Amino acid sequence: MKIVLIGASGDVGRPVADELARSGKHEIIRVGRSRGDQTVDIRSDESVAALFETVGKIDAIIVAAGNVILAPVETMTVADFNKGLQDKLISQVRVALVGLHYLNDKGSITLTSGIAVDDPIAQGSNAAASNAAIEGFVRAAACDLPRGIRINAVSPTVLTESMERFGPYFPGYESVPAIRVAMAYRRSVEGVHSGRVYRVGH
Repeated sequence: MKIVLIGASGDVGRPVADELARSGKHEIIRVGRSRGDQTVDIRSDESVAALFETVGKIDAIIVAAGNVILAPVETMTVADFNKGLQDKLISQVRVALVGLHYLNDKGSITLTSGIAVDDPIAQGSNAAASNAAIEGFVRAAACDLPRGIRINAVSPTVLTESMERFGPYFPGYESVPAIRVAMAYRRSVEGVHSGRVYRVGH
């Protein structure tokens, strides 16, 4: 399969690329904001369109990118909240809406949500809202997609490799190694399901 992996240099993207490469049967196009085989700003319609025009027809799209705003509700502004929605939610939806037109028949799209939708954390209202909307989009879009195209989401808990940065937001949570999360992305890409949310570690 020819796979576009956006966020390939991140804590999630790197092990996903490694896991998919291990089979030896995929061509992985690693995409990042500033480095990779290709670069893209998923907050921009023009940048996303240019990416897919460059890579041409593909078999799968994975988005392991997008940031949320972690802040208390009492200090959160509408502008702050919107920034998080634009970066995590709208950016992933943008990639799906544009990219599906470049997918071959029976291709797949895999987006990324997260545990905050099921198990809210302190300062996590923006994360919970973004993740819940991503999962709702995936379930509904699966009913509409043409040509046998599938769409799923992966919802991981905090990664073991990310605990140094994000551990304080997840007190008492059991982290999961990135390789376990990567296997869920492989399941989405190589499997048969559509409209699923693969939860890892919760």
